[in-house]
Amino acid sequence: MTSSPPAWDHEVDVLVAGSGAGGMTGAIAAHDAGLSALLVEKAAFFGGSTALSGGGIWMPNNPTLKAIGRGDDPADVRRYLQEVVGDRVSPARLDAYVEEGPKALEMLYRVSRHMDFTWCPDYSDYHPELPGGRPRGRTIEPGPIDAKLLGEDEKHLLPASLPSPMGLWFTGSEGRKLMLVRRTWSGKWMIRVAAWRVVSNLFRRRHMKTLGASLAVRLRLTMKDLGIPLWLKAPITELVVEDGRVVGAVVERDGRPVRVRARRGVMLATGGFDHDPEMRERYLPELGRDDHSAGAAANVGDGIRIGEKAGAALDLMDDAWWMPSIKRPDGSVFPLVTERCIPRMVIVDQKGERFTNEAAPYVNFVHAQLEGGHVPAYEILDAKARARYQFAGIMPGQPFPKDYYTSGLVTRADTLSELAERIKVPADALQATVDRFNVFARNGRDEDFGRGDSRYDHYYGDPTLPNPNLDEIDGGPYYAIRIEAGDLGTKGGLLSDEHGRVLRPDGGAIEGLYTTGNASASVMGNEYAGAGATIGPAMAFAYTAMRHAAAHPSGD
Repeated sequence: MTSSPPAWDHEVDVLVAGSGAGGMTGAIAAHDAGLSALLVEKAAFFGGSTALSGGGIWMPNNPTLKAIGRGDDPADVRRYLQEVVGDRVSPARLDAYVEEGPKALEMLYRVSRHMDFTWCPDYSDYHPELPGGRPRGRTIEPGPIDAKLLGEDEKHLLPASLPSPMGLWFTGSEGRKLMLVRRTWSGKWMIRVAAWRVVSNLFRRRHMKTLGASLAVRLRLTMKDLGIPLWLKAPITELVVEDGRVVGAVVERDGRPVRVRARRGVMLATGGFDHDPEMRERYLPELGRDDHSAGAAANVGDGIRIGEKAGAALDLMDDAWWMPSIKRPDGSVFPLVTERCIPRMVIVDQKGERFTNEAAPYVNFVHAQLEGGHVPAYEILDAKARARYQFAGIMPGQPFPKDYYTSGLVTRADTLSELAERIKVPADALQATVDRFNVFARNGRDEDFGRGDSRYDHYYGDPTLPNPNLDEIDGGPYYAIRIEAGDLGTKGGLLSDEHGRVLRPDGGAIEGLYTTGNASASVMGNEYAGAGATIGPAMAFAYTAMRHAAAHPSGD
């Protein structure tokens, strides 16, 4: 933080730092409100963690859902959020999310020709059994789009950690079907669809993007249409404060500091501290401090530190968007979502015992993992599970790569007792765990942890079985896959109000300073309402922040 610079190098109404969904939505919302905006991004690529994500948006009552008759009574949404989040977040922020969030998507549909979203049918809210929860879900996802529409900017889109082979693409809903290629007719049909898309792309020379990359492309195209500038490789390094109000920032560009005046304010949308060892060590639980994060590599807490230096309060710093994950031999992290819902498997700790519902929402799974000290854990599969279901992008029946074995990520044995010996868990305990689970599988009900009781559990389960998440584990060879306490990004950050204004420890707002996304303390508290409950709030509070900035020129 510095005091009044002698001169400004650049002037705009709003300066936005960070080019994920929150940052780009904020820049677009500022333009829609009649403000000039500049978006700066530290990395050489735009898109942030959004571009690496599934791209789902949890925003109840949005235009996409209303158009298909799946609108909501706001009171039901609010009741659900109260049940899920509790008192961990201010009622005003929850109210703002319910009331103002859908307006963010309405605004995008109005100003952009690139918005195209579809409902993800049956992707249940994460706690559908709670009052206000929806068993068929509220999540929407972006449709496929050709990244070649970006022109020269296509090369600046953050690339996926695992590029699709031969240009293959599919949406999240389609991917779910493809994973059941050995079990359902819709899965078998998706193989034909995939083959056609590969051939089609060869002739049409398209660069199709889906999931979070599609959302990033759509937002960037909208910015281009509106003439909103984006500076890459331009980190914000400090805020400029005059008389207690943030009036601009110093941005490093082309190796030199550029003083940018922001007449209506600065919004920090710079992501969490996913890959900062010092901050992980200082704030996160001991067993969650190792970096097994799937967040963008540039997320090292810059915006949080800058905001704290300006006097901001922090909250939820001990939590993350936890995700059980594997760390591949090449160091990349793969989040385990579908893999925990398939039948014919259990996840055990070092004692060889189950410790929670394997198919539970990922944040809840890792909370149980951390609280009980179950790190690492092991997913135990039998031969039929490997033949029937994909695992971490490896299709059914396809062997695990050799380096998965040599690295210790995967262990294989002909018997459970052999497997237990190799992963150093008590053989009698592992056998007893599997035997008990098999009783539950035969009876159709998990009496210990309720796996398969929730509609959420079923989404990635096997619909050909009476209970989509339960089946007997009864034939070798057996596999054990080491599971880490990973994350999709951190949850803690700058405390903000219903307008996205950054707050001081005394509850007062820092005039001219806004935040959204994982740079801010999550409106979801320690929980997760549904798929897309990271991106949805990032977009919602970017919108409310810019509406506030437009309506309050002096920050009042």
